[in-house]
Amino acid sequence: MALTYSSMLELGSSLEEFKLLNTVSGNDFSSNELDEAKPSLIMFICNHCPYVIHYHQEIKRLAGDYAEILNMVAISSNDIENYPQDGPDKMGELWKDLGLSFPYLFDSTQEIAKKYKAECTPEFYLFNRSQQLVYRGRLDESSPNSGIEPTGKDLRDAIDNLIGGKEINSNQLPSMGCNIKWF
Repeated sequence: MALTYSSMLELGSSLEEFKLLNTVSGNDFSSNELDEAKPSLIMFICNHCPYVIHYHQEIKRLAGDYAEILNMVAISSNDIENYPQDGPDKMGELWKDLGLSFPYLFDSTQEIAKKYKAECTPEFYLFNRSQQLVYRGRLDESSPNSGIEPTGKDLRDAIDNLIGGKEINSNQLPSMGCNIKWF
């Protein structure tokens, strides 16, 4: 595991289009299927990263709290030849085990991760209804073995401000976690 920080895609960037395998349904899922009336949360994660595992329960809470008012999509871009635990079958199993139903997409070419300038897992990208980036970075200040329980505070504050029509603090901190496993 190589600790890596996100590179912080520029605020105001447009949501990058994608069409990837949804490991939950077995069908392709396209960014064109996102509900245009809702903001969108795109997260880059994977199955095996201890930083992502640390956040499993908070991701479930986010889904429970915001799934009706946000488009939520998770994407894994890891090299599955060297990290088979991050393959599509295992991704679908993990989502079932966690009780999650929003799309968990497999970026087999790593093209989408590169377009988003994703560097690590997890990384979180929040887009407004106009599909412009308003938040990117960490979920909160916790990390594995930090003794701090995940709350999702940083991301939740951004979501709540976006939904409430309030200004989102532009002083955002990078996410940190395992580097994306490039091939």
